[in-house]
Amino acid sequence: MSNQSSWPEIAAEQLRTMRQQGPLVHNITNFVVMGVTANVLLAQGAYPVMAHAPEEVEEMTSLASALALNIGTLSEHWVQAMLLAGKKANALNKPVVLDPVGAGATRYRTKTVSRILDTVRISVLRGNPSEILAVSGAQGGARGVDAVHEVEEIIHTAQDLAVNLGCVVAVSGERDLITDGRSTVRLCGGSALMTKITGMGCALSSTVAAFVGAGGEALAGAVGAMALYNVAGELAAQKSTGPGSFEPAFLDILALVGDDQMLRAEAFSV
Repeated sequence: MSNQSSWPEIAAEQLRTMRQQGPLVHNITNFVVMGVTANVLLAQGAYPVMAHAPEEVEEMTSLASALALNIGTLSEHWVQAMLLAGKKANALNKPVVLDPVGAGATRYRTKTVSRILDTVRISVLRGNPSEILAVSGAQGGARGVDAVHEVEEIIHTAQDLAVNLGCVVAVSGERDLITDGRSTVRLCGGSALMTKITGMGCALSSTVAAFVGAGGEALAGAVGAMALYNVAGELAAQKSTGPGSFEPAFLDILALVGDDQMLRAEAFSV
């Protein structure tokens, strides 16, 4: 996996596998983004379910291929549901993806991330640079849920965090970073319009869950998911005049991206 020249082929293979498997992703996510997340998963070939009640999350996790946890709109009973579902996923050896939305913005968010990490073994931590800094224990300085740091500032932090947590850390930015602490992959592409659509980052975390839930290892799955997102974002921007036309174009292209687009080596950089 450390051979950089092989990553485009690995990403293309991960996309093919995900579509063949059609994984069901159990999302305990924020209510602002549920529709976007569901549509993104369906467009790429996965299946979404949103179940938040503590009374049913363990059963739903048992049915799913992967679990995506997103702390965007927090309340205590949702936190309890995340902990129950996460422990069930661990017991069944199903991957868990955590999106620490807004970590560092409030004490409650940062404390909640710590509770989840203390209780649940995660496969992938996916966030923006400020969120990853907050998770690492540094002063993230998040502005709401937006990043105020750049990926380049936290490369070593992300690598160390991946080793300490025993997971993959995936950081979104102008040039994405995906690392397990040993191998590190950088991705370019995408579009600035992706930052103008509510829920795009949250749906990316669920996309990572779909890829990892299809059976691949966490690093390869995260690379495949983020490469798909970047390719689709770049192509959708070429067909769009602004955020309003970008979102449907992005969904259309997610369904159409194939090997030719995924194999573009220029999307991968050292």
